[in-house]
Amino acid sequence: MARKRKKSAQAPAADYIARQKSALVRRHRQVIYLNDKEKAAVEEYCSRFGVKCVSTIFREATMERILSQLDECPPSLF
Repeated sequence: MARKRKKSAQAPAADYIARQKSALVRRHRQVIYLNDKEKAAVEEYCSRFGVKCVSTIFREATMERILSQLDECPPSLF
């Protein structure tokens, strides 16, 4: 018995891909200040776990906290 062929998905349009990439560009700069102990803790974490991009840690940790709090307390309509 012959196998059924899977229908191949069409590739997304080039303009769609370009719009998706432009939507992910980070245009808004945020600056944080750390004291000596906080800076030492970040450096220790990075050296221990082999992290090369510190900004990714801050971005992921911040967004994880924000999104979890928004899930716990969704805005009400009234």
